[in-house]
Amino acid sequence: MTTLCDNISRGADGVLRFAGQSVCELADRWGTPLYLMDEDRIRANCRMYLGAFRESFGADALPLYAGKAAAFRQMYRIMAEEGLGVDAVSPGEIATALSVGYPAENIYYHGDGKTDADIAFALDRGVGCFIVDNGNELIALNEAAGARGLRQKILLRITPGIDPHTYKAINTGAVDVKFGVPLETGQAMEFVRAALGMPHLEVAGLHCHVGSMVFDEDVFLRTVDLMVDFMAEVRGELGFTFRELNLGGGYGVRYVDGDPHSDIPARIGEVASRLKAALAACGLPLPRFLMEPGRSIVADAGMTVYTVCSVKRIPGYKSYVITDGGMTDNPRFCLYGAQYTVLHASRHGGLRAIFDLAGRCCESGDIIQPAISLPAATGRGDRVAVCTTGAYNYSMASNYNRFGRPPVVMLRGGESYLAVRRETVEDMLALDL
Repeated sequence: MTTLCDNISRGADGVLRFAGQSVCELADRWGTPLYLMDEDRIRANCRMYLGAFRESFGADALPLYAGKAAAFRQMYRIMAEEGLGVDAVSPGEIATALSVGYPAENIYYHGDGKTDADIAFALDRGVGCFIVDNGNELIALNEAAGARGLRQKILLRITPGIDPHTYKAINTGAVDVKFGVPLETGQAMEFVRAALGMPHLEVAGLHCHVGSMVFDEDVFLRTVDLMVDFMAEVRGELGFTFRELNLGGGYGVRYVDGDPHSDIPARIGEVASRLKAALAACGLPLPRFLMEPGRSIVADAGMTVYTVCSVKRIPGYKSYVITDGGMTDNPRFCLYGAQYTVLHASRHGGLRAIFDLAGRCCESGDIIQPAISLPAATGRGDRVAVCTTGAYNYSMASNYNRFGRPPVVMLRGGESYLAVRRETVEDMLALDL
């Protein structure tokens, strides 16, 4: 049995349990493919972050939930109840949050390609802070805010040039990525200078984001050093002191047993010590501290359950377990070779075999996870579960081949309830003219 996360277990009958509930019974009730989300785990992760922030940085420090990890109405209700801010990257995410009464002033709006319509949407709804990615956005936002008689709070996104040693596709801190304005080229100072000259923008602080799935303990410490040095340079050259610092997100989670454990409160404490020392050395005050955890709040709260459609054995080559899901509900292996732990929902002991877990899309690359060990007797109608799918699975799902997206079922206190219903053919046809 995996030691991946303590919300995964097996009962005396050998049946897989998630958040204390039978995966087979949940699949029977709600159907498959099925996204399960452990609400109690999500809330515990929120409280862990909020407690660590307050202990290390003071009462005004705020974790911002990165909605791109999993955005639906119930998730924003949870974030409001737990007191977290929100990092949004689109009008859709903003609208979803606002639709359940999430306070607009606690939304930080990201994006490297905000359109005029996007900017207008957020301004008209009172979004608290824009994280400005580039000079074009700076000008457009200043004009739009001025036309409304507003002075909009902003953070400036800076690219520190840090390599977090993670998947290339989720590395956002290098000098040549599409996000932010780089320190290395000198453009960051001119970006700040331009922003301070905008009459309808209130520069509150700096933002950076070095990547996702960060396990190396020194990544955020190196980032702190670079950002504080830049803050000191800005004060020296422009006479301006930033009052907020947002270090983005990125703490890694365990997808397989070989992944390291990350003591997030301890890591946050180390960042606080490094930041306070660096600021003191430069004579700078402690800014309000922000980060944007997403994956590390919801990933281990998720599990996806499938029903086996067929088992295909090709002697001398490989074998496949083909499910009723696939790249439409989890494209991460296809995108960048993401690893997952896969468990049979009811068979546990006995002879095992190696399979590629595949989907039913008309695409040879429709692989959920290659070379996994499952009971050799796995057959049609069995249930298999993919662990740690709470982040970037529902949110990246598609209708490729006109397959509907699975429902999201929340698990709370031994009960289950529907948060997002299963998408039907009628739902898809409703958009066709």
